[in-house]
Amino acid sequence: MGRAEQGNETAVVEFIILGFQSIPEVQFILFLMFLVTYIATVLGNLLIMMLVVTDHHLHNPMFFFLGNLSFLETCYTSTILPRMLASFLTNKYVISLSGCFLQYFFFTGLAGAECCLLTVMSYDRYIAICKPLHYTAIMNGRCCLQLAGGSWANGLLASAIVTSLMQQLTFCGPNEIDHFFCDFMPVVKLSCSDTHWIELVTFILASLLTLPPFLLTLISYVYISNTVLRIPSSTGRHKAFSTCSSHLTVVTLFYGTLIVVYLVPKPNTLGDLSKVFSVCYTVLTPLVNPLIYSLRNNNIKKALR
Repeated sequence: MGRAEQGNETAVVEFIILGFQSIPEVQFILFLMFLVTYIATVLGNLLIMMLVVTDHHLHNPMFFFLGNLSFLETCYTSTILPRMLASFLTNKYVISLSGCFLQYFFFTGLAGAECCLLTVMSYDRYIAICKPLHYTAIMNGRCCLQLAGGSWANGLLASAIVTSLMQQLTFCGPNEIDHFFCDFMPVVKLSCSDTHWIELVTFILASLLTLPPFLLTLISYVYISNTVLRIPSSTGRHKAFSTCSSHLTVVTLFYGTLIVVYLVPKPNTLGDLSKVFSVCYTVLTPLVNPLIYSLRNNNIKKALR
């Protein structure tokens, strides 16, 4: 089952996602935990999108990008959690090759888009705090649309390149993915083709979509910090920092786990930690984003009231 004969080879036509089957005694607890998390994530991000659209006080670049981020997070978590929840209920962990590649395409594309979008948000804060007199002229409607559209396009384009290369691979050996979704390395290591080329291309694209945006974000906050520290009043400094603290918290959580999973070499003995870190950026980050922005942003609080 899950294989088709091709000459003298047996080609894999579907994968088995092992997920968390190694700990069967907590399957029901995991199901409830992920179900509550998914519902809270979707409702929280939908609420922010609704506020951004309906409240005219939030019709500015900062909240335009926040609305984009909330929409992205909703799509992002929906590529993984619904299928995982269905597997807990039905005990069916099988996914077709095309379904696996489709899940990987959307997951990777959205993750790449989020990297770019978080950088765009830090640039927006840099212009607002360091160049306030030019803010309206620079961050006009056209510029915001271009920055947001470019973020989505970069992520989806890089994902399309990697996914198209993955579809050229041959799978004729084991078909069990030791992960809870179709991620790159767990899938590629099952291939009986030469994977050095695709691993190199993917590493380059992943590095381009994580390290430069992360460095640009850090540089933006260095300039922001220098500007804020020169503000004479403590009230002004606190107000300026408060507009950045939520975004900085999200950036730290997202990039930290992403870099650990994909860019830091790990010995085989620590391979299982990848699942733990993957849960952080695929499940927890989309959940905490609306919480962080709602609890720490005064404009969101006013809109809620």
